[in-house]
Amino acid sequence: MQKNILIVHAQPEPTSLNRQLVDVAEQALCEQGHVVLQSDLYAMGWKAVFDAHDFPVRADPERLCFIRESGHAYQHGLQTMDVAAEQEKLLAADAVILQFPLWWFGMPAILKGWVDRVFAYGLAYGYQGAGNRYRYGDGGFKGKRALLSVTVGGPAEDYSPRGINGPLEQLLFPITHGTLFYPGMHVLPTHAVFGAGRLDAQGVAQAKAVWRARLERLFEDRPIPFRSQNGGDYPDGHLLADGVAVGQSGLSAHVASDASPGQMQA
Repeated sequence: MQKNILIVHAQPEPTSLNRQLVDVAEQALCEQGHVVLQSDLYAMGWKAVFDAHDFPVRADPERLCFIRESGHAYQHGLQTMDVAAEQEKLLAADAVILQFPLWWFGMPAILKGWVDRVFAYGLAYGYQGAGNRYRYGDGGFKGKRALLSVTVGGPAEDYSPRGINGPLEQLLFPITHGTLFYPGMHVLPTHAVFGAGRLDAQGVAQAKAVWRARLERLFEDRPIPFRSQNGGDYPDGHLLADGVAVGQSGLSAHVASDASPGQMQA
């Protein structure tokens, strides 16, 4: 069945491995019969800073409250054209791929700025005017699949369960859980290319082949089993119930116990 896939990518060098992986993804997904849209943030000259310029018509001209102004702009069709265009692509997508290099254990600022500006109040949070009622498994993006494809400079050992940098999935938890699962997306285990800056031609070819194979399972792979807010594990919508994840705390407690080691390492 034909699906719509949005690839949002953030690497300014057109010959980079990230750009090559985007090209592989577009070709592979189109060969599967899907429709692929791209948001090449650097090429677009995307405005990364979320500020007063995002609200040309203010609800309160005296004091800038981002939540209030974001909700006002989204509800009344007063968003800037670039933001509205990205929301249109995002809402049409059945799956979203974020392709980026890991910079200081997170996404590049321009990609974070895409999230800040596009994930509006009333859409990605504050859904249906119900405050925090629809989050972590519910919300405006419920049902969409999401996948991080990340190039990492260091070796895989550094990001292993006992590696010096910490497990990659835990480092990316603010993105997978806090950015993508929060508004309802089904988030797949991260795809990573380690030692990206030291790959020779053979290594690049292998990385592309592995990525192509992974994309064949984009709509088949099991999402990370994050615990949903409204599934019964959080009776008050804030804290895990006493009988859930007994003896656990921290990030891993918010992933169901049947998660595989690659999905969230303790």
